[in-house]
Amino acid sequence: MYAIVGLGATAFILCLILTPLCRNIFLRYKIVDHPDSDRKLHLNPIPRIGGIPIVISYAGALCLMMFFAPQGAQLYIQHRTLLWSLMPATAIIFLTGLLDDLIQLTPVQKLCGQLFAASLAVALGARITAFHGQPYSLWVSIPLSLVWLIACTNAVNLIDGLDGLASGVGIFATVATLAAAVLSANLGLAAATIPLVGCLLAFLCYNFSPASIFLGDCGSLTIGFMLGCFGLIWSQRSGTLLGMAGPLMVLVLPLVDVGLSIGRRFLRGVPIFKGDRGHIHHMILARGFKPSSVALILYSVCFVAAFFALLQNYSREEFRPAIIGVFCSLVWVGINYLGYIEFGALRKTLSRKAVLSGLHEEIYLHELRRAIEDATTAESCWAVVRSACKDVGFATSQMYLLGAFFEANFILSSVPPSWRMTLALGREGHLMLTRTGDETPPRLMMSALVLLQETISEKELALTSSSSHVTQMVSGAA
Repeated sequence: MYAIVGLGATAFILCLILTPLCRNIFLRYKIVDHPDSDRKLHLNPIPRIGGIPIVISYAGALCLMMFFAPQGAQLYIQHRTLLWSLMPATAIIFLTGLLDDLIQLTPVQKLCGQLFAASLAVALGARITAFHGQPYSLWVSIPLSLVWLIACTNAVNLIDGLDGLASGVGIFATVATLAAAVLSANLGLAAATIPLVGCLLAFLCYNFSPASIFLGDCGSLTIGFMLGCFGLIWSQRSGTLLGMAGPLMVLVLPLVDVGLSIGRRFLRGVPIFKGDRGHIHHMILARGFKPSSVALILYSVCFVAAFFALLQNYSREEFRPAIIGVFCSLVWVGINYLGYIEFGALRKTLSRKAVLSGLHEEIYLHELRRAIEDATTAESCWAVVRSACKDVGFATSQMYLLGAFFEANFILSSVPPSWRMTLALGREGHLMLTRTGDETPPRLMMSALVLLQETISEKELALTSSSSHVTQMVSGAA
């Protein structure tokens, strides 16, 4: 255990020394992130590839322990083969992020690098084992493991938009994983996580607001990938899908953020990879908090998530569903507090009343289109138009089509019309409508008008008038 503690302390000291050295080198060679007054709100250029001192310190601490630890200390490192087998996959993720920092990879290129690294990690043993022994085990566990690793990698990357946020989230998630490893006597997992804790604590000294160095993609992608791998190793002790609850909880903030980002962009019809100012930290900033205060607020969220993760992992079996239920309720309350317009609109659209209203509207419009298509004369077409105008609440309606003029009054009132509208029907026809009242026209009214205009114009040449000039006056509300 002393070797494990020494491992963390070594990583902390190495990163504490290397981070300012790397920062000064990056500044000297202009490897910096420039402000853009949009999403990058820092005032001065900041070095942006802080993942380099973290990775060097992490690997250096492990190497020093292997070479200089007491003779018996290496015996405490369980899963040593697995730990070292994950290093190539982590190196691929790091290089993918570094290339993106230096030459700007496309989203597809970044995703390919992540998929390659995740596939290598899964092939070397980092996978969900809940289905072990089942004939379909590999067909389920491998895709789920790949999705998990890619989700974690991108989640930490996307949340890295505020000084100290991604590194702080990484600290809480890694400390929770370390605590789980110690409580379950999984010293191999402890040996893998404690140097990352040391590195992130040291890096946060320079990354907290106002930051003098940023993680960059090489840092955030690597941290997210390592946390994903640690989560898979943590869950393997359980042997059930419930074992993934702990890793999910400790990473709930970045995972929810990436889920909300994808959902928001999908609902708005914009590219999923397009950046915006709708992330969780942006929403809290918009409420008037300072960047440092936002970071501390989200640190407290991560602390609560880590507490729940450990609580459900080591509580009695019968209490776990209730703990997970309370945790999910808190997450739901937090999302609602952020006040996303997109999800409020979606919830309103998917309500029972809205769904039924939309269904009724769709049925009505289909029937209306069919009725117009079945009309063979201007008179029969007018009958359909007159009925539709009455249904949707117009006060008066006048139609001129193929030399025939028709008129109907649906509401007897001395109040003048609040608005009137004229729609062109084909080459020479038109439909004139009036409406009283100040309320907003219902959606069905406007949809019906569009349908009438399109369908009647298409049918104009097929219609024949039974009389060249017909005038019908219809009064009263029929």
